[in-house]
Amino acid sequence: MAVLRRSISRWIQRRTLAGLEPGPYDIEIRKNLRVPMDDGVELLADLITPLGDTDPRLPTVVIRGPYGRSGGVAAQARALAREGFTVLFQSCRGTAGSGGVFTPQLDDQRDGISTHRWVRQQSWCAGSVATFGASYMGYTQWAVAAELQKVDPDNAPDALCLITTMPDFGAITWDNAAFSLRNALGWTQMMDRMLHGQRLRMILSLLRPDPALNKAFDVLPLAEGDVAATGHRVHWYQDWVAHENLTDEFWTQQSHTASVPEVTAPVYMITGWYDIFLPWQLRNHAQLAAAGRPPRLTVGPWGHISRGMGAPSVAETVSFLCEHFADADSDRVAPIRAYLTGTERWFDLPSWPPPGTRTERLHLHDAGVLSPDLPTGGSTVYVYDPADPTPALGGPGLQANPGPVDNTAHERRADVVVFRGDPLSAPVIVAGEPLAHIRFRSSQPSADVFVRICDVYPDGRSMTVCDGIRRIGGIADTDPGPDADGYRDVDVPLWPTFHRFEPGHRIGVQISSGAHPRYARNTGSGEPAATATTLHRATQEISHDAATPSGIDLPVWPS
Repeated sequence: MAVLRRSISRWIQRRTLAGLEPGPYDIEIRKNLRVPMDDGVELLADLITPLGDTDPRLPTVVIRGPYGRSGGVAAQARALAREGFTVLFQSCRGTAGSGGVFTPQLDDQRDGISTHRWVRQQSWCAGSVATFGASYMGYTQWAVAAELQKVDPDNAPDALCLITTMPDFGAITWDNAAFSLRNALGWTQMMDRMLHGQRLRMILSLLRPDPALNKAFDVLPLAEGDVAATGHRVHWYQDWVAHENLTDEFWTQQSHTASVPEVTAPVYMITGWYDIFLPWQLRNHAQLAAAGRPPRLTVGPWGHISRGMGAPSVAETVSFLCEHFADADSDRVAPIRAYLTGTERWFDLPSWPPPGTRTERLHLHDAGVLSPDLPTGGSTVYVYDPADPTPALGGPGLQANPGPVDNTAHERRADVVVFRGDPLSAPVIVAGEPLAHIRFRSSQPSADVFVRICDVYPDGRSMTVCDGIRRIGGIADTDPGPDADGYRDVDVPLWPTFHRFEPGHRIGVQISSGAHPRYARNTGSGEPAATATTLHRATQEISHDAATPSGIDLPVWPS
């Protein structure tokens, strides 16, 4: 029977982590260890140990997350154990049998600190401890790393392995003051079902559209969305929609961005160009690089839950940890590996953005022209109607396939304006975080500016490269002031990208005032988003004045 269980376990790994052959060790799993927290609550954890003689220099790996300890979420933990690592996989407070009440982010620092101190006292713990995990399981790493390094360095993690994650979930929930409805409400429904023992419904909702969720996306006010999606109020969702300003203590108490440069342990990061956390993870990379400790980084053609990322996440983690703790040779020729979209090629780079990258400005002209030349005046006008909000088309999200989509039909909408450059005579590689500068005014107190760059093929396809949004006139006090004519100079940071535009292609820019339900529609009133219900049509205007031109800064790499 034991042989059969091992065979099934290895078969599951091959299916779940395609391309990753199971390591040489059989494993043993001790379930439901009780780990005491500082307030007496006990959290459950599984201890996964390799059988046989292993390298004693390898660290114990700690994983903390809220998604249970079985099924696909456990595959990577077991894969690490098969490579010779002892792994403790713990469920966060209030999840999967752990005591207490689950309140996202708020308890993870103190619970993580208690866990690390407990792990170091166990007989099975190696001399070193590393942390590992994706998404929320990456947030739990950021929550403890710098704080433990400061107050209790002997118990701080000795290495971090961070997959598609960030240290401040407020910044993505209110992305440049726009509420990330699809992620926030979709994740809330998923977690609520998990907490109520509806795991199958939760899995199915990830694989196919959920009617209740799709209906909930259109519910106003936003504060009623959780009831529509789950049938009842969910306390954390209510907190999220009620706190629009990221300077509120509700958000600052759970943000660990400021402490990122204080992390001295070696860091490995892996993410994808279509991940929901990409901009912030690359900014965390830049923080550590500026502090003189640049992490190892891999960025591939993946989204948040792309299956293709599972195998390299484990394989590269194993290589990284073996190099740092067991003197293994490095298989990297440079600290950064980045996939160049538009070419299906990988590049090895010394830093990010690549050395030599320079900013080139393209201006928005009247009649839909995109050009390096200064515009000569005029404006582009469109109408945004929140009763028929501009729909989201692709883009980063929790869906399985968030990659490039064809925008051709979308760009025919009257509430989407398009600017295109001339066909390129030579390739152009954009490497970094583009920044749009839009001189913009609205007939309503509040409006969103959504900007997307597209790769326009000779056959007419307009394929997504990257995009970004910014809300003005909302509760968050981040707005540029209007001039005498009511225009505001609105800067919109776009998703980082590494993309090659081929000769004969054109660079396209589209601007609209929404991407629903990826971002909650702007009602236009400037009232609190949680309670606003009345919808106001808005006339939006983009200026092409030469003195303060609208345009987009592209980080171009002349490779």
